[in-house]
Amino acid sequence: MRSKFGKYKQVVIKLRKKGKTYGEIIKAIGQNISKSTLSLWCNKIYLTSEQKKTIDKKIKNNCEKGRAVAWAVNKERRDKYLKSIFERNKYLAKMLKDKDIAKITLATLYLGEGSKCCQGSLMFGNSDPNIIALFLKLLRFCYNVNETKFRVTLQCRADQNIKFLEKFWANTTKISLNQFYKARIDPRTIGKISKKPNYKGVCRIDYFNAETFTDLMEIGKILYNG
Repeated sequence: MRSKFGKYKQVVIKLRKKGKTYGEIIKAIGQNISKSTLSLWCNKIYLTSEQKKTIDKKIKNNCEKGRAVAWAVNKERRDKYLKSIFERNKYLAKMLKDKDIAKITLATLYLGEGSKCCQGSLMFGNSDPNIIALFLKLLRFCYNVNETKFRVTLQCRADQNIKFLEKFWANTTKISLNQFYKARIDPRTIGKISKKPNYKGVCRIDYFNAETFTDLMEIGKILYNG
C-alpha cells in the first residue's frame, strides 16, 4: 500500500489542510486509498473549529444521501420481489369464482377474525378496509344475503371525524348509513392525538342470520378435523 500510494501523501495532506473530507480527497486524486490510510497520514494536521464543523456537516449530508440511495435501492428490490410473488399467485383470484372454494375461504376468514359466541348472527370486525370488503364480497357471493339484516358499528378514536368515517365505511361495505349503529369512541384516546393519519377505526359487521353462522361454523369443523 505504501509503495503504491506513497506519492499521493503530500497531495492528500494539502487537501486535508484545506478542510476536505476523505471522500472528497479520494475523488480529487482519483485513487481508491483506504480511509484508514488517509487518517494515518492526516492525524497530525490541525484543523480550525470552522473546518471541523464544515467537514462534520459534509459527512452528515453524505450519510443522509447514502441512506436515501440505500432506501431507494432497497425499495426497488422489494418492489421487484413483491411483484414476482404477485405474478406467480395472481391466478388464485380466479379460483374464488368457484363457490365451493369461495365458501372455504369465507369460513377460514371468519374462523380467524369473526366472533363465535353469538350463535344467532355473524359478527366480523377489522380495521383493514380490504379485509372487510373481502368478507362481504365472499358472504354475498356464497349466500343469498338479506341486506336489511346488516348492521355496522364503528369503533374509533376521540379525535376522529365520525361523519367522514361513516361515509368511508358505508362506501366500503355498500351498506346504508341507516343501518349504522352509533359509533363507539375509545375513552382511552380522549385528549390524545392520533399518530396514524390513515387509520379509519375498526368496522364491525353484524349479520343477523343464524343459519349462515351455523353453516360457516360447520364448514370450519370440517376443515380443521381434516
